[in-house]
Amino acid sequence: MTTPPHDPWAQRPPTEPPGPQQPAEERRRGPGWGGTIAAAVLSALLAAGGTAGLVTALDDDPSPAPPAAGTESDQGTTDQPDAASSAPAPAGQVDWTPVAERVAPSVVSIDVRGRTGAGQGSGVVIDDAGHVLTNNHVVAGGGSGAQVRISLDDGRVLDAEVLGTDPTTDLAVLAVPDMPDDVPAIDVGDSGAVQVGQPVMALGNPLGLSQTITTGIVSAVDRPVTTQSVGGQPFEPGVPVVTNAIQTDAAINPGNSGGALVDAAGRLIGINSSIASLGQGGQAGSIGLGFAIPVDQARWVAQSLIETGAVEHAYLGVSLEDGVVEVDGVPREAAGIATVVPGTPAEQAGLSAGEAVVAVDGEPVPGAESLVAQVRERQPGTEVTLSVVGRDGEVREVTVEFGVRP
Repeated sequence: MTTPPHDPWAQRPPTEPPGPQQPAEERRRGPGWGGTIAAAVLSALLAAGGTAGLVTALDDDPSPAPPAAGTESDQGTTDQPDAASSAPAPAGQVDWTPVAERVAPSVVSIDVRGRTGAGQGSGVVIDDAGHVLTNNHVVAGGGSGAQVRISLDDGRVLDAEVLGTDPTTDLAVLAVPDMPDDVPAIDVGDSGAVQVGQPVMALGNPLGLSQTITTGIVSAVDRPVTTQSVGGQPFEPGVPVVTNAIQTDAAINPGNSGGALVDAAGRLIGINSSIASLGQGGQAGSIGLGFAIPVDQARWVAQSLIETGAVEHAYLGVSLEDGVVEVDGVPREAAGIATVVPGTPAEQAGLSAGEAVVAVDGEPVPGAESLVAQVRERQPGTEVTLSVVGRDGEVREVTVEFGVRP
């Protein structure tokens, strides 16, 4: 299908080489929220570090038989709301009925069937050209050549094709050649304006129950969450996916992946992608700890996939480790710089091994994963200010322009 011109949206730890971060538009949310959930994927199950339990991708395990894996997607085509109109509604004072009626037609269920597996998930219609945004792990389990179909809220079933995938951010875009004209693109909000405590609604296809709607609040923003992407072929290794996520207590379950997280005005603010669990085996379910990819990041990734079929990622050029430094006599968690790669933006900015980063554009960085997440949400060419603690204990502000990941 041809894509007409349009504007759909008007490092892991120290031993690994500096992993670039996903580009995203620059944004400030105020103080960041500490806490990092790190995970390693085993099928759809991701074992988290520390005592956080388990972090699980919101899809069933890819299986050689019937449906299992999860999917979701979203994105929009409308202009950004102004600051006044984007103010969150007070919790407990939202009538969700009209919001659900307006948003539901823009959220689809996804069914993937291939030789290597099958799965179900969710997605979001992001423009008038028939593009649907979802998670990479929703479509990857079926392998190349898998049959992909979407189901609309009124029961119509349409064929879709995978237009592009980005395992690094766990996002994918589907093209639906025969998308009906009466299917609206979702309204797009501003995830940079999201506030802790504001009411939100999650829409998707959990456990095959299409058009399921749940509500809750934003529990945290800038929550570093690490999962593992799903390879597109059998035995193909995944890559770490580090997200500066929106955390919510709205109930989301396997199959919600790729679905919409919207604010009280029905504007898309995130793509639901993973959950935390206390279980030690089997399929996880909601315990009120869900995570969504911020729409500010999802929008530029989707645009790049639509326009070029690929995504360039931001690059700093350091390897990191968790650390604690003293600032004004008070110990602070930080991202310690283990090594600096020659010829990279980090070296050009004057960063050196043995130093530590405690903030990005004023937002606290409580560890290595947090800095990785901050880089990955931004696009190459983005300029940021790092608060760096030197070996002498002094804090200096360093301006860095991210490069493109090799």
